[in-house]
Amino acid sequence: MRLTDTADLWWKNAVIYCLDVETFQDGNGDGCGDFVGLTQRIDYFARLGVTCLWLMPFLPTPDRDDGYDITDFYSVDPRLGTLGEFAEFVRTARDRGLRVIADLVVNHTSAEHPWFRSARSSRESPYRDWYVWRDEPPRDGPKGVVFPDKEDSLWEYDENTDQYYLHRFYKHQPDLNVANPAVRDEMARVMGFWLQLGLSGFRVDAVPFFLETAGNADAHQLPDPHDYLVDLRAFLARRQGEAVLLGEVNLPYKDTMAFYGDPEGVGDELTMCFDFVGMQRMYLALARGSSAPLAEALRERPEPPRDAQWATFVRNHDELTLDKLTDDEREEVFAAFGPSEDMQLYGRGLRRRLPPMLGGDMRRVKMVYSLLFSLPGTPVLFYGEEIGMGENLAVEGRAAVRTPMQWEPGPGAGFSTADPERFPAPVTTGEFGPDEVNVRAQRRDPDSLLSWIKRLVEGYRECPELAWGEFEIIDAGDDALFVHRCATPDRAAVIVHNFSDRPLEAELELPDGTLDDVLVDGTLSVRGGRVTVPIEPFGCRWFRHSR
Repeated sequence: MRLTDTADLWWKNAVIYCLDVETFQDGNGDGCGDFVGLTQRIDYFARLGVTCLWLMPFLPTPDRDDGYDITDFYSVDPRLGTLGEFAEFVRTARDRGLRVIADLVVNHTSAEHPWFRSARSSRESPYRDWYVWRDEPPRDGPKGVVFPDKEDSLWEYDENTDQYYLHRFYKHQPDLNVANPAVRDEMARVMGFWLQLGLSGFRVDAVPFFLETAGNADAHQLPDPHDYLVDLRAFLARRQGEAVLLGEVNLPYKDTMAFYGDPEGVGDELTMCFDFVGMQRMYLALARGSSAPLAEALRERPEPPRDAQWATFVRNHDELTLDKLTDDEREEVFAAFGPSEDMQLYGRGLRRRLPPMLGGDMRRVKMVYSLLFSLPGTPVLFYGEEIGMGENLAVEGRAAVRTPMQWEPGPGAGFSTADPERFPAPVTTGEFGPDEVNVRAQRRDPDSLLSWIKRLVEGYRECPELAWGEFEIIDAGDDALFVHRCATPDRAAVIVHNFSDRPLEAELELPDGTLDDVLVDGTLSVRGGRVTVPIEPFGCRWFRHSR
């Protein structure tokens, strides 16, 4: 397939940037980020090279779960602005060539949502069947509490109606009954509403959970729950053919593939799935100083259906989950990057950002982001990664990595002119606080992480084969070296990474031709089917291979 035949698949080589409106930029000085402030920062994304913004929840909420507990699917949280300001933000983003997607939370609502208030008021409520109720929690119901530090059951007793309701997350987030056609229809209307206001798709939260029907007593009579995803994708295609569904599916590769849909043709469910397995194996590789765990994962990773894609990431906005590693492997990563209990969460992950995990070693940090942009898939950045922000372990749980964006030095970090006591979360302090890590200081520093990310984005743009080409791992004779090749019929990219603190030479077998450096000036010749590539400790080199 020629690249010109797939130009409408914009997400295949997009650069996605995830942010939380309330912690990004305060536009009115009240201490909370908002759409006015976000709109003022649009040019920042354009200069960075971002092509798609992913917004964490911004709908009305009691804010007991960072906005994922929603009370109205058709409005904007008043703290963050108005629908008019949202529409102006999307218009401005489009004017700069930026698309916008947003979280689609269809597996639960807030307990304060009018639907649930009605549902729990009486067993005769018209919204009663919008949620999952039982006289007694079923013995064979879904297992596994998502937040074991906060909940010890998936069912909560409701005194008003003398029944239990299902909640796979917090008890203040009752699960919607997706088996109910009325719920499905309503969620389609929610999608249609936001598409009409300019969104280009959705990141679908906790996909396996909202397709789970084990808590429903009539589950054996229900259609295949994947039919719901097929319906959502079909609705999306009818309303806006270029829109995407980016799925949070943290499962082994074999199980994740089912969420793409038809494996023999064009995927008819999710457009993209996050590569959770590859991300976790990358951290194991970093802990060992050996590329072998990452290489093994990528060799095992299946190709998604045509017109589908993997999304690659270094960390997301939750804990850095390591649940797909073995217990021993997880302990290796904990020992290397989060040895203190206050750095760990739920026994399965870390509540840290990359630079502190790597001891501030910018060689390793830059190498990791080189991996992000060169591995096959669509790269996704979490806000602040481009400048090397750290976490604030004084903040509870996952919120340790959701601190205000650091634009400039000072107690307000350029995020807001209000008293920091009014901020939605405390600003990070210490060596990764705004006095040391901020956009202003890095913007004109050619050696800064921000400049490096911009260079990687430019390199990614120069090498469309990274997104479109066929991927293979090349044996370099040393496990510390990770070498891969992405090739189209016209061109190939060859990328070399060094996971060790030793200078190395990669001895590669390639067709004769020329290797042109992408990130720096330089050229190597391939003669007799061989070439030697010198590489610095924790270094990376990108080449375009021409014959």
